[in-house]
Amino acid sequence: MRTPLPCLFGLLVALVVHTSEATAEVHKFTPTAGVPTFAVREPVLRLKPGDIVASHTFSKPGDYYERAGGPWPGEVGPFFIEGLTTGDTLVVKIIRVRPNRDTAVSAVVPNGISAVAGDNRTRILNEPLPARRYVWQLDRARNVGILDIPNSASKRIELPLRPMLGRVAVAPAGQEAWGGLWPGNFGGNMDTSDVREGATVYLPVFHDGGYFYFGDGHALQGDGEIVGSGLETTMDVTLQFDVIKGRTIAWPRIEDETHIMVAGSIRPLVDAFRIAQVELIQWLVDDYGFDKMDAYQVVSQAGTTRVANVVDPNYTIVAKFPKSALPPVVRRTP
Repeated sequence: MRTPLPCLFGLLVALVVHTSEATAEVHKFTPTAGVPTFAVREPVLRLKPGDIVASHTFSKPGDYYERAGGPWPGEVGPFFIEGLTTGDTLVVKIIRVRPNRDTAVSAVVPNGISAVAGDNRTRILNEPLPARRYVWQLDRARNVGILDIPNSASKRIELPLRPMLGRVAVAPAGQEAWGGLWPGNFGGNMDTSDVREGATVYLPVFHDGGYFYFGDGHALQGDGEIVGSGLETTMDVTLQFDVIKGRTIAWPRIEDETHIMVAGSIRPLVDAFRIAQVELIQWLVDDYGFDKMDAYQVVSQAGTTRVANVVDPNYTIVAKFPKSALPPVVRRTP
């Protein structure tokens, strides 16, 4: 099998990181509040390209993580990245995402969000499911989640953890302010398990400085997030920020060691699928020299698709293409 090739954005980021490492500053940031929306507001931190932020998701006594019915604590941000303009792409390298407490919560809320039961957006004839709050124990040394299920035959289940961030975002276009539950072209609550340690996220920029937010740590989440929550917990988070000058993208992109990916978020689900696939095809055309029809063909045969969430106000689909099938980058400059 061929060794996976880095994508163009990866090559550009590597160059930026190499040249900025000597001047990069590490910021230890402790959030004192969470915010409920993705929007332009006074930054809590100002950064330069190459800077690293060591922080954690926000929590407060009595919130969602600690008691049934507790309020959502909100997201961390915004961070303002100096020199980032609307003609650029924001690069966020996820260096570390690790649970920092020994429990995680997954709650079933009557008429809450669900992929398979009636919720507050899709009414069905069945009665709402009963409320139930599952509290998983996190064995951080073994990297497993443990749930006692006394009503089931096995009585207990252990699953390997795969920590992720459900929400990474920039401020949306214009004067828009989107609630933290929403995903869109600005990123937001995409709830895709590909946004994990070792991945790089690329976000479009709608305002100079970007106004970056993060939050919603999941110790584990299955595709679709069908119950309406992952294993919700607080996380230690380390991120590095960079800028690709003179390059714009329309929708969030993700890269890891094996794949390049595009996230599309909208309802109905088929339109989220279309957005993600079309943007992925265009990526192959722009950066790898594919004819559009040829890119359409090879994505159809070699691509894979993750249904990230089917519970949020917009659904999210992630279209993926293996790096092992990519030719050398043909577009190396903006």
